[in-house]
Amino acid sequence: MKNITVVGAGTMGNGIAHVFAQNGFQVSLVDISEKALANALSSIEKNLDRMLSKEKITLEVKQATLNNINTFTELAEGVSKADLVIEAATENIELKKKIFSQIDALAKQEAILATNTSSISITQIAAVTGRPDKVIGMHFMNPVPIMKLIEVIRGYSTSDEVTNSIMLLSEKLGKSPVEVNDYPGFIANRILMPMINEAIYSLYEGVAGVDEIDTVMKLGMAHPMGPLQLADFIGLDVCLSILKVLFDGFGNPKYAPCPLLVNMVMAGKLGVKSGEGFYDYSNSRKAEQVSKQFS
Repeated sequence: MKNITVVGAGTMGNGIAHVFAQNGFQVSLVDISEKALANALSSIEKNLDRMLSKEKITLEVKQATLNNINTFTELAEGVSKADLVIEAATENIELKKKIFSQIDALAKQEAILATNTSSISITQIAAVTGRPDKVIGMHFMNPVPIMKLIEVIRGYSTSDEVTNSIMLLSEKLGKSPVEVNDYPGFIANRILMPMINEAIYSLYEGVAGVDEIDTVMKLGMAHPMGPLQLADFIGLDVCLSILKVLFDGFGNPKYAPCPLLVNMVMAGKLGVKSGEGFYDYSNSRKAEQVSKQFS
């Protein structure tokens, strides 16, 4: 696989494009918004400059990485040559099914189709395509250039050949792939989201304050970031979406989202990206402190 297409130029999409381009792949980054594409290229360049300042890469590597990325607003043009298409759109099942149906019709028949979903069924997404054996999950962790893990999720019909190809490809990116099966939340979020939800319940029930909850988990459990701060970093809307997938998928009340989380999302308090969540990021200093913990 030499030609990689990433659909969606948000935080995850531009991170995935960055990693592939830095490792010598030709990357097509697709988004319907020219502004989103421009912002993505700007973010990638800033991340490369940060790596350059820390002497993790050379100036030649930075320039080669940027040269390996082309942007497109038309899906057909962006996926036509792809050996692998990775969808990195919003965590919404209907949107993902629509995108996969379109990609399936436009991509080469031998192309592998992957989704960066953090919780949605790979099998359900694959069902809208004519190649369910070639559909797989590649769940990258945020921030993509830093975090080593990739959850490689097999759908019900994903072939051994496709799974092995994606495992090997992930290793070529310098990542550590872990193969898991297709159940709600997979492994990472099936374990992480109930912890975050319980932290929110602890706040909701007045057991302790925000700083106190995060301090206990950082100092007592050696977590680099407390669960409430991590929820802000992930996005409270994303946390809510994943918890709903877990609750709907298992029908177990232990996955029911905390009412405080629901209210905060309805109020538009989404964390770092909205400027306010469990913490206030309005002066941008807090947001910068959060991002530096992962750089």
